[in-house]
Amino acid sequence: MSGTPRTRRRFRPLVALLGLAMIWTPFLSPADRAEALPDGLALTPPMGFNNWNSTGCAIDEKMIRDTADRIADSGLKEAGYEYVNVDDCWAAEKRDPATGRLTAHPERFPSGIKALADYVHARGLKFGIYTSAGTLTCARTMPGALDHEETDAQTFADWGVDYLKYDNCNNQGRPALERYTKMRDALKRTGRPIVYSLCEWGENKPWEWGADVGHLWRTTGDINDSWSSMLNLFKANAPLAGHAGPGRWNDPDMLEVGNGGMTATEYRSHFGLWSMMAAPLLIGTDLRKASPETFDILGNKDVIAVDQDRLGVQARVLRSAGGHWVLAKPLANGDVAVALFNETGTTATFGTTAKELGLPERTGYVLRDLWQHRDTETAGTVSAAVPAHGTAMFRISADADWWQAPPAADAALLTDAPAEGIPGTLTPAGRAFTATVRTTNHGRAPVLAPRLALTAPEGWRAKALGQDHDPVLTTGQSATARWRLTPPSDTPPGTAEATARLTFRSPGHGRVTRETREVFTVPEPVPTGVSALSDARWAAVGNGYGPVERDMSNGGAKAGDGRTLTVNGKTYPKGLGTHAPTELIYYLGGRCTDLTTDVGVDDERDPRLPGQGTLTAEIWADGTKRADSGLRTWQDPAVSLSADLKGADYLRLVGTTGGDSHMYDRLDWGGPTLRCGT
Repeated sequence: MSGTPRTRRRFRPLVALLGLAMIWTPFLSPADRAEALPDGLALTPPMGFNNWNSTGCAIDEKMIRDTADRIADSGLKEAGYEYVNVDDCWAAEKRDPATGRLTAHPERFPSGIKALADYVHARGLKFGIYTSAGTLTCARTMPGALDHEETDAQTFADWGVDYLKYDNCNNQGRPALERYTKMRDALKRTGRPIVYSLCEWGENKPWEWGADVGHLWRTTGDINDSWSSMLNLFKANAPLAGHAGPGRWNDPDMLEVGNGGMTATEYRSHFGLWSMMAAPLLIGTDLRKASPETFDILGNKDVIAVDQDRLGVQARVLRSAGGHWVLAKPLANGDVAVALFNETGTTATFGTTAKELGLPERTGYVLRDLWQHRDTETAGTVSAAVPAHGTAMFRISADADWWQAPPAADAALLTDAPAEGIPGTLTPAGRAFTATVRTTNHGRAPVLAPRLALTAPEGWRAKALGQDHDPVLTTGQSATARWRLTPPSDTPPGTAEATARLTFRSPGHGRVTRETREVFTVPEPVPTGVSALSDARWAAVGNGYGPVERDMSNGGAKAGDGRTLTVNGKTYPKGLGTHAPTELIYYLGGRCTDLTTDVGVDDERDPRLPGQGTLTAEIWADGTKRADSGLRTWQDPAVSLSADLKGADYLRLVGTTGGDSHMYDRLDWGGPTLRCGT
């Protein structure tokens, strides 16, 4: 079936729903039972748009009007998106001298904010605005609301504002609870219902006090459009599940889906994990330029239904061993949403069971794939072959009509990692490797006449090594087939896609086909001779904040915004500017002898935060650590590392946060020199 979750199910017996609630009750903290603000707002996580992640200060009223039109006309409004929020830089530099009120920026918003709010409302949407609980906003382009709360709240109400994002910059050291409570009270006195978002960055644990102050609160620092940033924010927000509920939501920051810094697989993980965590879904890409793929992710009604479920429970982490995360979220109708998130760089098969999820014991269950919009039946296992950085999402229900769907079985394409920390999808030109296609019948009904196939990338050699399966797979039985794949020796560096396919017959459902695609990367070898590592192309990369920079410091979220690499006053014209946690992988091909480099915390940091900037730097050759800096702080000089690389196929540079926060953990690899033969 396609579309939204099944609506043909009969009313569930009350005992089943009560049973599920009893199973989850031990996990509920007192915060789960706390009263939300008594105004009936944000009973599900807010959904909408905010311009900051795609445009920053480059906004005007036309962009906001065009965005409102796009949401209203593209199907996003019907999917649940309703707020159109303007972030920083919308106001004039000074308040009106006569009234003390904020006024719209005369060039960017010449028609005024009320006219813009009226336009958004006319499209059947709601309007949001931004300010900071300080003397200036974060961009320092407009006055903040500190000591102007009453005036600003009434101004926003008069304009027809429905949502306020209240930031934390330039706050003059005033206590967060004081500042945010004062604006809460001012908003209440206006009499207008305004959703109140506390953008306090998690600095004062707002999840412990925010339910009495606002409707949602930032639990993290700012997101940027990178895999590492998204992953770090997920890990910070996931443990706070006990504090979320209707009218009181943990907020790990806005969505980056569509902005170009991650793959489609990573964006689906981003969107899926935020939905499992009952996080606000605020689109952060320019919808005027968004691709069909971006709209497909943002408009996925099956996934949105998980985020917007009226029970309002944030998913709990059942386990995360080895980077294989299993999250579960009970839903109002008795179903359970499940996310299987693969943090690692290699496809892996893992899952959970109906029993572990607390569902009542049944002969079979309906399992809905929320990305494929497809129902299967399972005897109780929820499992998937999850690609690197991917997230499989399901909705499992104890439905009496489970037999109306074909059995759950997919085609997993698996490769072995060549060394610890090295993805099995790195496939050097001219080198053969084994690819395995495997399926397991998780359903109650049999899988008949299973056939496994592999379509190799164009031009690659594929040799079948045999299949191992029975003509009938009963519950829990598997089938396996193997191929030896070889990218030709002249294959240029880049990516190539292979497809694993399972076909089988299912009683009552005819011929069933399942496909899984895997993307392989042919790495470029490092140069011969003596060279600067910053001149070589990495095979894989991950960085804690912004991109890895060549011959400059990490800087910020944008590429090319760093400075000269500098560690405690010593500068380096060549090197790599990274931000922990970071990882870079290079393909050596067994030709290199050693790497030497200086490492340390870059001087590009905030001098007002003397406790920030602690990290370690490690050099790995294949699966062996060859050098370790030990703990380095912003006060330490650079330390020199030398690593023996003889015989190694892969070089891996690793930077850790030193066991504390990752704030200003800019790790410089100064003057890295690589020596390689032919």
